[in-house]
Amino acid sequence: MILKPDSTLVHTLYPSPNIEERRAGSRPDIIILHYTGMSSAEKAIGWLANPVSKVSCHYVVDEDGRITQMVEEEKRAWHAGVSHWGGNTDINSASIGIEIQNTGHEHGYPDFPLPQMEAVAALCRDIAKRHGVPAERILAHSDIAPGRKLDPGEKFNWAWLARHGVGHWVPPASIDDASAQLLDDDSAAITDTLALMRAYGYGIDNPERSDWLSVLVRSFQLHFRPQRADGRLDAGTLDTLTRLVAALPDRATS
Repeated sequence: MILKPDSTLVHTLYPSPNIEERRAGSRPDIIILHYTGMSSAEKAIGWLANPVSKVSCHYVVDEDGRITQMVEEEKRAWHAGVSHWGGNTDINSASIGIEIQNTGHEHGYPDFPLPQMEAVAALCRDIAKRHGVPAERILAHSDIAPGRKLDPGEKFNWAWLARHGVGHWVPPASIDDASAQLLDDDSAAITDTLALMRAYGYGIDNPERSDWLSVLVRSFQLHFRPQRADGRLDAGTLDTLTRLVAALPDRATS
């Protein structure tokens, strides 16, 4: 099959063989943002097109904003891995994956340049419009795979993205003495936090990990309270989470 661009924003086509049909009639209604974790977009694209890697994505966005499409949007790419969102564990069949060139936490973790952010925003808006992807279903890899993935991480500017029409966002609680009050030994606060995280879409059950609350909290913080993503449940994190869930479309109109 010849790869054809799904978006007018695409600069280059580089087909990956690591694809299959979406399962059980699934259609994409989630966008997942990743970072490549590699030294260059060229190397990332080479790996994502290598049959040995058994990974792929729909798009790669380079630091200069150039967009490469690797998999047709109608196909299932292999980018999410073991993941969960809103009760769904086959996120690859429900999503479009965008890899953003960044060396990642293990290799210096630089800032995301403005031309790259502008390209990501434009691509997300284009995909979301064509597929009807709700703002709250534009997610980080760390949201769908807590503890296993950190990307795109605390330096990725979700607030800027929201100002440019992409994603669901509320201003996070300020970092002050009141918001820093720790609640990770408060059983009522823990119960509320888990219920709210489930309501938002996070998979909250993992009986094999004794540190699962911390893992979940950090994953939430990486996206929605990046000023302090330490995995501690504090009053500011719970406040941000409460307001975020309340701002969901079905909550805000009820």
